[in-house]
Amino acid sequence: MAATDLAPVTLILGDEELLADRAVSEVVAVVKAADPAAEVHDLPGAKVEAGELTRMTSPSLFGDRSVVVIRSAQDLGKDVIAEVVSYSARPAEETVLVLVHPGGVKGKALVDGVKKAGARVVPVAKLTKPAERLAFIKAELRRAGRTIGAEAAEALLDAVGNDLRELAAACSQLAFDTPGKAIDEAAVARYHRGRAEVSGFTVADSAVEGRLGDALEQLRWALATGTAPVLLVSAVAGGLRSLAKVGGAPRNLRGAQLASHLGMPPWKIERVRRQLNGWGPEGLARALQAAATADQQVKGGGADPAYALEHMIQTVVANRTGS
Repeated sequence: MAATDLAPVTLILGDEELLADRAVSEVVAVVKAADPAAEVHDLPGAKVEAGELTRMTSPSLFGDRSVVVIRSAQDLGKDVIAEVVSYSARPAEETVLVLVHPGGVKGKALVDGVKKAGARVVPVAKLTKPAERLAFIKAELRRAGRTIGAEAAEALLDAVGNDLRELAAACSQLAFDTPGKAIDEAAVARYHRGRAEVSGFTVADSAVEGRLGDALEQLRWALATGTAPVLLVSAVAGGLRSLAKVGGAPRNLRGAQLASHLGMPPWKIERVRRQLNGWGPEGLARALQAAATADQQVKGGGADPAYALEHMIQTVVANRTGS
C-alpha cells in the first residue's frame, strides 16, 4: 500500500485484536514511510473528549502529516460520535483517521455513520473455522519466506490452539529456528515437545499410532517439564475417543455432514482416519479401559502416577494390531 492509496478515514471493524493491531500498524507505517516526521496520536475511545478530534486534525502551520488512531471506538460518547461522523464526511487533507471498533451493537451509530461517509472498511473478525486458522498459519509462514505442509499446519494448530497471537508467535519462532525453506510435521513436534499443553497430544499421537519408544520418551519429557499426569491421561483418552467416534461413524456420511455429525473439522477427521489403521473394536475398547484405569490412579487411586502412565501407554500400543 502506498501513501497515495490511503483513505483519509479507515474503519477497522472486528474483534480479532491481532489483526486489528496489524491493520493499525500498516496504516501508521505507510504514513511514516511517506513522512517520517508525521505525528501519531493513539487514544482509547473512552478518553476522547468533545472537540479533541477537531483540535488534533486542525491544519498545521507547517503542513505536517498526522495519524489519529482511536481504539475501542465503541466507547466514544454520543457527542464525540457525532463529531467523528461529521469529520468523516469532510476529512482534513493532511490527517489520516483510523477508528478501531470490535463490531456489535455498542457504537453502531459510529459504524453506520462513517461507512455512509465513505470510510475505508478493513474487516478483522475472529477466525472461527479451523480452515481459516490453517490458512492463517500458511500465510504467516509465507510472510517469513517459508512454506508449511498441510499435516504440519494441522499439527501446529493442534499444538498451539486457536489464539492468533500464539499462532503468530509460534510461526515466527519456527521460521527463525528451523533450517531450510519447508517446515514439516517433525519440525513442529521437535519445537513444541517442551510445551506442557502440547506434550499430551504428542504422547497421544505416538501411542495411538503404535510408536511405543517415541510415546514413552515423550511421556517422560512431559513429566520432567511439569505436565500434570491428569492432562496426559486426558490427551490419550481423547485420542482414543476420536478413533472410536470416527471408526463408528455412519458410512453413508461424507464431507460436511460427517464433520457436523462428529463435531470435528474435516482435516482432523482425515488425520484420525490415518491413525485408525491397525485398530479394531476390541483392541480399542481395551485401550479405553486402560486409559480409564490410569485416570483413576493418577487422581489418587494409585501410588505412582508415572508408572500408571507408562503402563497405560504400553497397554494402548499393545492393543493396536498394526495391520
